[in-house]
Amino acid sequence: MRYLVSDVAAAAAFYTTWLGFTVEFDAAPGFAVVTRGELRLMLNAVGGPGGAQPMPYGQVPEPGRWNRIQLEVADLEAEVTRLGAGGLRFRNDIVVGRGGSQVLLEDPSGNPRRAVPARLSRSHHRRR
Repeated sequence: MRYLVSDVAAAAAFYTTWLGFTVEFDAAPGFAVVTRGELRLMLNAVGGPGGAQPMPYGQVPEPGRWNRIQLEVADLEAEVTRLGAGGLRFRNDIVVGRGGSQVLLEDPSGNPRRAVPARLSRSHHRRR
């Protein structure tokens, strides 16, 4: 998975410090790869080479859209408290829906991360 970010170093620090990722490859300031389990997240600077270049019709790719990854956590409320105490931004409070509880956490470039309790997420996926 690839995300466009405003600051590769800040994004890599966010994922490694707060969400348990490890830096696999660091070519900052333009690119880095962080991993968590089998998830490989490529962080590409805005305006960089490859997929961050403007489209032929002029649209410029930018961070902060609604694409997101889902991270399962043991205790959602505790994670919200921990991350909030660290000054991280959420798009919403914890909400409860058909798939269980969730919250959207923003990375430094405004890309949302959806956090859900591990127990609810696994049971929800088994029902599909």
